Amino acid sequence: MSALTRKAAIVGVGESDLGYTPDKTFLQLIAQATSRALDDAGLKKNDIDGLFSAGWLTMESIMIAEYLGIQPAYSDNTLSGGSAFEFHVQHAVAAISAGLCETALICYGETPLSDRKRGMSRSFATGAPQEPEEQFEIPYGQWVPIPTYALAAQRHMYQYGTTSAQLAEIAVAARKWASLNPAASMRDPLTIDDVLASPMMSTPLRLRDCCLVNDGGGAVIVTTAERAKSLRKKPVWILGCGESHTHRSISGMPDLTVTPAKFSGERAFRMAGLAPSDIDLLELYDSFTITVLLQLEDLGFCPKGEGGRFVEGQRLAPGGLRPTNTSGGGLSYLHTGMFGIFLLIEAARQLRGECGDRQVQQVKTALCNGIGGNLASSGTSILGVD
Repeated sequence: MSALTRKAAIVGVGESDLGYTPDKTFLQLIAQATSRALDDAGLKKNDIDGLFSAGWLTMESIMIAEYLGIQPAYSDNTLSGGSAFEFHVQHAVAAISAGLCETALICYGETPLSDRKRGMSRSFATGAPQEPEEQFEIPYGQWVPIPTYALAAQRHMYQYGTTSAQLAEIAVAARKWASLNPAASMRDPLTIDDVLASPMMSTPLRLRDCCLVNDGGGAVIVTTAERAKSLRKKPVWILGCGESHTHRSISGMPDLTVTPAKFSGERAFRMAGLAPSDIDLLELYDSFTITVLLQLEDLGFCPKGEGGRFVEGQRLAPGGLRPTNTSGGGLSYLHTGMFGIFLLIEAARQLRGECGDRQVQQVKTALCNGIGGNLASSGTSILGVD
């Protein structure tokens, strides 16, 4: 067990209005989510002295601090894609343990659906050449995420015999959880046949293998162990953390069937002094169905190559042996571009027993894993309650 284990806890979580929010900017969504997280914790904004954010704008944490009216003693603007918020959990614990801050706000907001309807799009352009993508990927259609993740799915199918029907099991399980979540964007019934009949996006990934596109924001508040015990809600202890990135471009990925979750997971389990068999609940990044399958293998919940068989029989669904993505995930709840913060929010609520019809019984430990970029980065957070 690491010296950082149980040194800090999640004490408040909140979401903004979700779905389609044309009347709100990303800053307004962050402010709304932060206000709700502070109310959840029983804290005031002046209690925040650490700020952790991930966004596409230069100096975004400074912009957020100004908008919220706070002057943090410590800021971190690490951007690793959808895994950033699990990275931030580890960074917040380290900063708190080092005495650099006492109460940290991890926050995020984005409006891709509203932007799309306005004819706008998020730009990755910096004025500099996008290397090596401009040479080795963009000319062949490998720039947007769908064909990139489709490559990983194709390779897994070729190497291990994974089928489209097995991937569809993941989408169907997510929809079953979403049907129990009043805040989910997609709650109508979904079958394996429905997934297999949906339009092909990039072989072998079909429409229902792909995440949603929504607006939304989230906030998570982390503080010291001592302060956590005196606050409104049951502390959600941070037991273990890990982070890893192995490449940026898909052409640089060492193995299309192995994500950096293999390494971030090992580090988090080592810090927590736990093993996969000790985990009650999984909240895994689900930009695509293949993303979930690869994480299940790389985090040690099934052997490499057996993910397809592992998810058969609705193992991940309500009533299944391995409850996973209980909000409905990015496949059916929402996906704003970087979903990792919502994994933490759902895990905290499950551990506190606040999830109503979708509540997992007797849950004491949860693992959140965010994936960023082209399967490029992974952040793992292991959480628990007394």
